[in-house]
Amino acid sequence: MTEPPVIVWLDRSGALLRLRLARPQANVLDSAMIAALDAELARNENDDGLKGALIDAEGRNFSYGASVEEHRPGRCADMPRALHGLVRRIAAYPVPVMFAVHGQCLGGALEVASAGHLIFAAANAKFGQPEIKLGVFAPAASCILPERIGRMVAEDLLISGRSISADTANAMGLVASVSIDPEGAALAYFDEHLAPKSASSLRYAVAATREAFTRRLDQELDRVERLYLDELMATHDAAEGIAAFLDKLCYGR
Repeated sequence: MTEPPVIVWLDRSGALLRLRLARPQANVLDSAMIAALDAELARNENDDGLKGALIDAEGRNFSYGASVEEHRPGRCADMPRALHGLVRRIAAYPVPVMFAVHGQCLGGALEVASAGHLIFAAANAKFGQPEIKLGVFAPAASCILPERIGRMVAEDLLISGRSISADTANAMGLVASVSIDPEGAALAYFDEHLAPKSASSLRYAVAATREAFTRRLDQELDRVERLYLDELMATHDAAEGIAAFLDKLCYGR
């Protein structure tokens, strides 16, 4: 029997939805994992008693990002659209979505995490959008990061493809805190700041702070998705970059 890609449970007397990535070697966000995350978030979003969600991961790394294999030209449209659907759901979620990150949080994983409300990082966490190194770019991050950390800093990460430490991400405002135990830090935040609040009032507060952002994200993501799928993926450089990465991954060349 195949193990599910995401472990799901309700914590804090049902007030906190827990989602844990469960492909611990790299926790690659393939179509199965994206679908599982999206389905569980959708299934619980209308629970009147829900006050938050926390997404973390098994293994040494949070996630190396979206499946490159599923980005091959000719079969790449479904993956970005599914990932962007998950990003949209998290950005518009009616209660705060928190992330506890350790190890690598790269590419599509950072796009998903940055769509949420708060990221709690381990000291060993690394964040980056390395897509440019494969000859492509990060559509959702191109829309989200400038709003979250400012245009100049976001453009540096997006065009360089470099990774940054947890402390640097904290100084940029990308992560809320850095600690030995990011899961514990997220749970402590929930217990102190979310659990005592009225569930309905919390939803109104989240809607008030997020509605304008999610409208802008919807519009901008439609635009950059077309740029990515209709133009970039038709270029030789994109196809060659992805093929070279997969060749190196499979054969170590």
